[in-house]
Amino acid sequence: MDWRSILDNLKSPGVRLSPEDAVVLYRDAPLHSIRSAALMKRKQIIPNTEITYLIDRNINYTNICTINCQFCSFYRPPGHEETYTQTFEEISQRVSELEAIDGVRILMQGGVNPDLGIDYYTGLLGMLKENHPSIDLDCFSPIEIEGIADVTGLTTLEVLSELKKAGMHGLPGGGAEMLVDEIRTDVSPKKGSPSNWLKVMEEAQSLGLITSATNVIGFGENFEQRVEHMRRVRELQDKSLEQYGIGFTSFIAWPVQLENNTYGKRNRGRNRIELGAGSSEYLRHVAISRLFFDNITHIQASWPTMGLSIAQMALLGGADDAGSTMMEENVVSASGTHKMQASEEELQDAIIRAGFQPRRRNSRYDLLETPNYEIERERMPSPPPSQI
Repeated sequence: MDWRSILDNLKSPGVRLSPEDAVVLYRDAPLHSIRSAALMKRKQIIPNTEITYLIDRNINYTNICTINCQFCSFYRPPGHEETYTQTFEEISQRVSELEAIDGVRILMQGGVNPDLGIDYYTGLLGMLKENHPSIDLDCFSPIEIEGIADVTGLTTLEVLSELKKAGMHGLPGGGAEMLVDEIRTDVSPKKGSPSNWLKVMEEAQSLGLITSATNVIGFGENFEQRVEHMRRVRELQDKSLEQYGIGFTSFIAWPVQLENNTYGKRNRGRNRIELGAGSSEYLRHVAISRLFFDNITHIQASWPTMGLSIAQMALLGGADDAGSTMMEENVVSASGTHKMQASEEELQDAIIRAGFQPRRRNSRYDLLETPNYEIERERMPSPPPSQI
């Protein structure tokens, strides 16, 4: 089918976008047509005008890592003079600062630190659960779970079970990047195969942990490889929903940042210029992901990497979530992104200017009481578009 027939066909209830047709949309369909179809699909899946967001904090508890991903500017190898591992007291203080602004979740991730055993992680989670019982602890990533398993001799399922007993609420989907062997081998050969990432995420879902799926684009991959990543995520989602009744809450994509890392310096520095993904490419990817994931409810707009203005465009092209205020972030920002924090009022303003209603949530996407900052629409330079 041509792209027009594919988009017309998707208007019918129950029609699933095939990988082959998704490639056609990538290759041939005009951006405005895909975005329009994605917004319509978003309204079918979430038939309201609300855009959700989260008050949380990213805590990067250690920067020691042995994986050496070429696109990562955050990690330091063991023995480097700039390494750190935060104490329990330092982490608890950060959580207290989050509580002071009515935050509800920490996203705590770091490197694969070979000096940390299971007792560090269970002790940390237990302390946080006891001292900050209202905060959801969404922690670590599949490669960190694999690293803990290697150090302790436990299986990854056993590690996840121990962490859940200690208080872990969810396993964020960091480290997926591109679930395609050729790309993964090139940019992060020590990180393990796509199958490993999918295996650990399935194990987390089997235990009832909250999970999300992520995707980094701009490594020089082709359209087929981008769709292959989404196909593998959708396939696991089908399986987990059927077997465990729980799966990925959301899909979050963003372009690789190449300013300050080895991958950007490759090819005599040409990678920094020739790779990555611009605004229109990102918006195309968001729209196609909304059309492709009929089994994942939420698509998140990545304002920290793209800026609030492009995030607004993503909300008008299939995304339904604005992410978080991100009280702290150290990983993506180390690669050259500068706008890494936004006040709640800023997020609300961006959402309202896109024509939607802002709504607080938690990491389970339960809706929460939302403060009204009395942002006056009539004082805006132009009226917001209606999404009714």
